[in-house]
Formats: sequence, structure tokens, C-alpha cells
Amino acid sequence: MAVVDQQGSAGGEDAVRSRLQGAGAGSERAAVGPAGVPGGGSEGCVGGGGGDGPAEPSGAEPGGAAPGGAAPARPKALRRSPILLELAAIAFLGWIYDWLQDLAPLREATAFRNGRDILDFERQLSLAPEQALNRWLVHHNTLAYISSDFYDNAIFAFTFALAAWIWWRRPDIYRPLRNDLVLANLIGFAVFWAFPVAPPRMLKGFVDVVEKTGGLGSWHNMLISHADQLAAMPSMHLAWAVWCSLVLWRLASPGLWRAAALVAGVAYPLATAWVVMATANHYLADVVAGTLCLVVSVLVVEVAIPARPGGRGGRRGRHRQEASAVLAG
Repeated sequence: MAVVDQQGSAGGEDAVRSRLQGAGAGSERAAVGPAGVPGGGSEGCVGGGGGDGPAEPSGAEPGGAAPGGAAPARPKALRRSPILLELAAIAFLGWIYDWLQDLAPLREATAFRNGRDILDFERQLSLAPEQALNRWLVHHNTLAYISSDFYDNAIFAFTFALAAWIWWRRPDIYRPLRNDLVLANLIGFAVFWAFPVAPPRMLKGFVDVVEKTGGLGSWHNMLISHADQLAAMPSMHLAWAVWCSLVLWRLASPGLWRAAALVAGVAYPLATAWVVMATANHYLADVVAGTLCLVVSVLVVEVAIPARPGGRGGRRGRHRQEASAVLAG
């Protein structure tokens, strides 16, 4: 009987101790509410957001601080898109462009007529700067050479460099930006197919500055031989330039870097617009259409698709925003 009484007493003490520990843990949880505010009650985990918010790492102190005053844990970084997928997308776009180029000889008369119609329309609106810019650039050989190299190389160098950078360093923002660019190209290709346009350099009164001045190395001649000569509308040079500006803005931190990104983001598309018109490769209408291609693609990819039922959002979207904020900071 003594043994039984001792065991019962020990069991009762264990039960009391267990209840006391549970009450202490409950009072600690009740004392810290959202964002570490005392008296938060049952609002959920520390840091706010209720049950859908990211869970505190094991051993973290209230308010998100790690034990010993260490920095809060970083959210799990998003994985990079597989490189083979990216190369496949580039190959797919290149295949479509090559197919459109094969159609060019069959639609030459239509393309020339469309080019003259665009130029006449601009002149009726007193918005046809192409010929004046072209004649001015022809008489400035050094600037003409620089403009030719800019036309040949900037579209690839800047765009691919920024795409590679955000693919490697910022996978949290890469995918929507990649999709923006891909959709802008598909829109442009659709216009190439439906509305072939001969560039100004093929019309009377214009000088083909890029062909006349040449460019840097054999790369220049290869670009000329493989370019679709009847794909002036829209200007993909402008679509890609505006995309680069968008990337710079997304990468820039608030403050001085954001101001620098704004300046570069405005200057680069304006310089591109001047070059493509002065070299007689595009009309002003092409410049506007190329910009609209990128704007429409961003609205579709980043506004319309996420806003529809089942679009990107909820917990996945919050986790992406958290990862983006930490990586940007």
C-alpha cells in the first residue's frame, strides 16, 4: 500500500507539474501578439499574418529575432528556372523569326505599300522625323558609325546581360520578367506576320546608314544577312529597351540607385528610338508600337493573369514577396 501511495503521489505531482508548464507556455503565447505587440491574444504567430504567415524558425525569440540577437532567418530562396528551359524558349522564338523571314520574299509588294502608307500617315499628322534625322546623321560619319554599332549590338548585349543577371542572382523576379519579354516578342511576331512593313531605308529619299558605314567586325554583316528585312512594325529594339528599363527599376534599391535606374531607364529607350529612326530602320509608328508590345505583355503577365481566379497569389505570392524583399535588401 505504501508503494501504491508513493506511485500515486508521484503521478499526481507529475500531472500538476505538466498543467503548470502548459499554463506557463499558454501565458507566454498570449503575451505576444502580431509583430510582437503585448496582449495580441489569439491573432496568430509572431510577426502577424495569422495562420497563413510564414512560421517562426525553431528557437526564434518573439518579434522574429533569433536567439542571441542574431538576424532573423532568411526565407527560402526560389529556385532558378532550368537553363535548358531558357535555351528552349530562345530556340523557339528564333525558329518563329526564321520562319517569318522565309515568308518575306512572298510579301515584298505588300510590305512596301504598308511602309509608304505609314510614312504618309505620319506626315499627315506632322509627326515624321525619320527623314530629317536620317539626312542629319549621314553627314556625321563618327556618330553614324557609333549609331550603327549601337543598333547592331545594344539590343543583344544589354538585354541578354540583364536577363542572365536576374536569372542567376534574382530568381524571385526572373520568371515574370522573362514571361514579359517572351510575350512581347510573340505579339511582335504576330504583327510581323499579319502586317509586313518595309523599313524607311528601303524607300526613296532615305540612306541605309548601317549598311553604308559598316560596323564592328563580321558580326555586323551576319546580322544584316539574317535579319527579317520586312519586319519594321513593331520595333522590337524598343520593346527590348523598355524591358531593360523595367529590369533596372526592379533591381534598384530605394534612394540613389533608384534615381540612377530612373535616369538610365529613360535614357536608354530614348537613345534607342533616336538610333532606329536616324539609321532609317524604323518609323516613329514602329517605335510607339514596340513600346506598346512590352506594355501590353506586362499588363497580361503581371496584372491580368495574377488577378484571375486561380492566378498567382495567396501564400505562394506572399512567400515570393518576402524572398524578393530580403534579396533586394
